[in-house]
Amino acid sequence: MKPFLLLASRAEDEAAEDEYRAYLRYGGLEPAQLHRIRMEAGPLPELDLSAYSGVIVGGSPFTSSDPDEEKTATQHRVERELAALLDGIVAEDFPFLGACYGVGTLGLHQGAVIDRTYGEGLGGVTITLTDEGLLDPLLRGMPESFTAFTGHKEACSVLPAHAVLLASSAACPVHMFRIKSNLYATQFHPELDAEGLVTRIDIYRHAGYFPPESAEMLMADARQFTATEPMKILRSFVELYAVL
Repeated sequence: MKPFLLLASRAEDEAAEDEYRAYLRYGGLEPAQLHRIRMEAGPLPELDLSAYSGVIVGGSPFTSSDPDEEKTATQHRVERELAALLDGIVAEDFPFLGACYGVGTLGLHQGAVIDRTYGEGLGGVTITLTDEGLLDPLLRGMPESFTAFTGHKEACSVLPAHAVLLASSAACPVHMFRIKSNLYATQFHPELDAEGLVTRIDIYRHAGYFPPESAEMLMADARQFTATEPMKILRSFVELYAVL
């Protein structure tokens, strides 16, 4: 089959490798079936979408709603490159799944308001599908409510009129949406299980996301949750869009 493309932007090698392994595992993919580009490492090469089954954007340390003057040169470059790539992806309705950073990228590209109104701390949350979510092909067979891991400073506070809201949480009204027929973004992490979250907490304990002294408590809290349903979204995305 044509490989899927994972666009990653985590600068820490351990976090980047753990994320890549999670997408392989829960997508049911072999390494040859998931081509990864680490966007933070250098300019995005010219891409031919027809060489891929679909595009996945992983989580990111970048916050789209930060003031421009506070963004690094690398973040500005990554944002420009993703926006240009999304021009073609949206025009073609090419299969796309953005996890967490997908909301800030696809959402902004399509006119959503992305700000810090509905941020959520690190941990497990209950995600509830909308009526449209229950009918969506990517979410077929999912329960109406399930646990997922999240942790984000920003979120979508206003969806564009042409977007379809698929899922919400009590604290964040837009947790998943669809554009056209094949373009998806989630605020929660469909690739993240409890041990994956523990790994990220450990890696990022001195990165300013939370007080370093709270890391052990956050890791203990993460282990109180079991998230198994979100990963089905990755497998469903692969099964729906794999091109032989």
